[in-house]
Amino acid sequence: MNIKEEALKLHEQNKGKIEMKSTIELSNNRDLSLAYTPGVAEPCRKIADNKEDVYRYTSKGHFVAVVTDGTAVLGLGDIGPEAALPVMEGKAALFKSFGNIDAVPICLDTKGTEEIIQAVTYIAPSFGGINLEDIASPKCFEIEKRLDAALDIPVFHDDQHGTAIVVAAAMLNSLKLAGKDISRVKVVVNGPGSAGTAIVKMLMTMGVQTLVVCDEHGILSETRKEALKDHKIELARITNPENKNGDLSSAIVQADVFIGVSIGNILKPEMIKMMKKDPIVFAMANPEPEIDYNVAKQSGVKIMGTGRSDFPNQINNVLAFPGIFKGALSARATTINDEMKLAAAEAIAALVTEEELTEEYIIPGVFDERVAQQVADYVKAAAVKTKVNRV
Repeated sequence: MNIKEEALKLHEQNKGKIEMKSTIELSNNRDLSLAYTPGVAEPCRKIADNKEDVYRYTSKGHFVAVVTDGTAVLGLGDIGPEAALPVMEGKAALFKSFGNIDAVPICLDTKGTEEIIQAVTYIAPSFGGINLEDIASPKCFEIEKRLDAALDIPVFHDDQHGTAIVVAAAMLNSLKLAGKDISRVKVVVNGPGSAGTAIVKMLMTMGVQTLVVCDEHGILSETRKEALKDHKIELARITNPENKNGDLSSAIVQADVFIGVSIGNILKPEMIKMMKKDPIVFAMANPEPEIDYNVAKQSGVKIMGTGRSDFPNQINNVLAFPGIFKGALSARATTINDEMKLAAAEAIAALVTEEELTEEYIIPGVFDERVAQQVADYVKAAAVKTKVNRV
């Protein structure tokens, strides 16, 4: 049986991957009178008098909604809310397994930006945080921004920031290993979608000063013949004020780092030869990376990371989002700001000591049990430091 058949069998036999479980036993009339009527009226009265008591008497403080419209699911694209449900259930299972956070899949039968914002706003009272998932760009940017402003609970689009945080962690340790200064390296990012856009902004926050962004038509430039739209205009302005033009092969000349969140096999061995000594490559397209791991190493790449679990240095969002929400929820944060995201990256990077750091080990593995708690501790501290905490 191959992995596709095994996966289908697992989902069919278990009728999905999650279930709702009560935290209390209901075995007699007294149990019922305490958990439900008449006893349940008491916490209701307390919360009616003080809305913040909802965190004291209900599950809100450890519940997260995993929300999608099914328009950008994994590598499958716009497959609809029903077909997205297995992925959202999987995300909920990861939240529980890695962060001990209860998550509920919410698949919305609408693609409209306003409808999505309205729906999430309406359900927000039940949850301590909102994880946006697999919503197509560019509307995902507006949805996250407006929900973050409207709600007093953390809103986090994992496809953007989860990826960016783990890339940032891998970057910190890779540069340390290669002996390169973050303010002096040239970075090329190929694929300015939701993840690529967040990666660019995070790297600039960290101190990267020379950054070139490419899409399928080449370098993002306001003067190129293929017109830019939406968020790509902003990216061009902040990364390419001189309006340099060219394709990926011209962009990568003398680059120290290549980061791919695009399509498979687009980075050729001859392009690696154009990069500076000891190049760093994070090729994260799935299932086929922008360049094969072994081909990249044979072409001179010093440090190679992918999104795959069958090669070293897997850049996987599960290193980030469980701990981020764990820390944000424990601080009862009103938002997840840039300082908290950077703290998460530093937390992940710090788990690999200088003695352990090698070309094949720049970030911890996804099953490293230390990760979620360390990320949570760093994130909570950053929330307190930036005064977005309520605890």
